[in-house]
Amino acid sequence: MKNILFVASEVMPFVKTGGLADVVGSLPKCIDRKYFDCRVILPMYSFMNQKWKDMLEYKTHFYMDFNWNSYYVGVMECELDGVHFYFIDNQDFFTCDKPYAGMPYDIGRFAFFSKAALSILPSIEFRPDIIHCHDWQTGLIPVYLNDAFQANEFYRGIKTIMTIHNLKFQGVWDVKTMKDIVGLPDYYFTPDKLEFNRDANMLKGGLVYANAITTVSKTYAEEIKMPYYGEGLDGLMRARQNDLRGIVNGIDYEDWDPKKDPLIAVNYDSDDFKAKKVKNKTALQEELGLNVDPDAMLIGIVSRLTDQKGFDLIAYVMDELCQDAVQFVILGTGEERYENMFRHFEWKYGGRVSAQIFYNEALAHKIYAASDAFLMPSQFEPCGLSQLISLRYGSLPIVRETGGLKDTVEPYNEYEGTGTGFSFTNYNAHEMMGTVRYAEKIFYDDREEWDKMVKRAMDADFSWEASALQYQELYDWLIG
Repeated sequence: MKNILFVASEVMPFVKTGGLADVVGSLPKCIDRKYFDCRVILPMYSFMNQKWKDMLEYKTHFYMDFNWNSYYVGVMECELDGVHFYFIDNQDFFTCDKPYAGMPYDIGRFAFFSKAALSILPSIEFRPDIIHCHDWQTGLIPVYLNDAFQANEFYRGIKTIMTIHNLKFQGVWDVKTMKDIVGLPDYYFTPDKLEFNRDANMLKGGLVYANAITTVSKTYAEEIKMPYYGEGLDGLMRARQNDLRGIVNGIDYEDWDPKKDPLIAVNYDSDDFKAKKVKNKTALQEELGLNVDPDAMLIGIVSRLTDQKGFDLIAYVMDELCQDAVQFVILGTGEERYENMFRHFEWKYGGRVSAQIFYNEALAHKIYAASDAFLMPSQFEPCGLSQLISLRYGSLPIVRETGGLKDTVEPYNEYEGTGTGFSFTNYNAHEMMGTVRYAEKIFYDDREEWDKMVKRAMDADFSWEASALQYQELYDWLIG
């Protein structure tokens, strides 16, 4: 039996702000339990739902030296879906109303968390063969493991993996403050280690000292070796390219299943979607005040409304697209200018544009089930989950070829009769508009081909099981 420990700042269903929580919540459940004992450590935030707090049992506590003080480290535990979870309890660091408070407070919070995650291992009697660290919040674990923990034989030989979910977020602050808080010697604050443009960078530390590095799609693993996507770390990514691999995320096929989804109007699958999917469209049109027309092409968007997601492209051509025979439904929040832009288009094109500027899980499910196509023109996208869900629900993705979007959406080829969606290459508004209009043409003029594509999309497998096999290969390779 090989022991794998996941350490992350957020994990579904206990706490979630983004895709990181989905990954760390889903992946350990799918790793083969005959060969691997997977456990998870996360902070015990005060804002966690009482339902989860009531599940927790006290395991142990001790005091740990950190930032010139001695701090209480409590360990709570529970088991859920066959996976063992440990929660690190400390009121000074984890009494909060959200997981991230901003710098420099988060440096202290997650440096404490990283050191505590290593420190609790002997007392929970679990010695991992591999510690699988996620994003900058756990970047100091490989560094700490390389430092003072080597004096204890228990820790020697433990391997580490650093997974990058989004390279844009790195945990950067000035060297003096960082050094003072994290308690590492000067040796680590040099350009070949934690130093980064004269500041200190927690993620960089993890990337330098981890035995292996993964990111959440093959294409993103290639992209981050280039300056445009590398966020200042492209040189390090090139230096470590032999230890870097991309493994695309999956989605939970229990949570996202149009055949059993209780939140949508009519359930359907890849065999009967032709008759049933359209009923979800008319139900949503009625609910949101769109013109009720089963034959109109409905384009869905469920997203954070930010530059990264390509909304500057949409802003540039939205007026032109609204001249076409299409309807749009938008769900999400984000930058004020994009929120107001969609409100404006809803006012201007009443009955054809619906802007829902909030987030609602049930409405998200309805949009995936109701829409014919799903627009996702991201500037960069490490993996992306929305296109995987839209494939599952037979809403054909229209995406830019970047990161996980390129890896998961096969562009339609009318000559070979292949593909599961539509894509464009350059980050250009008119190229995007041309692709949307090409999708409209297939939808209206060649419905048979469109329906074949929907079936292929719904039959594609992006469940976690497929990704878990690749992680298992990595674990086996690393342990040897």
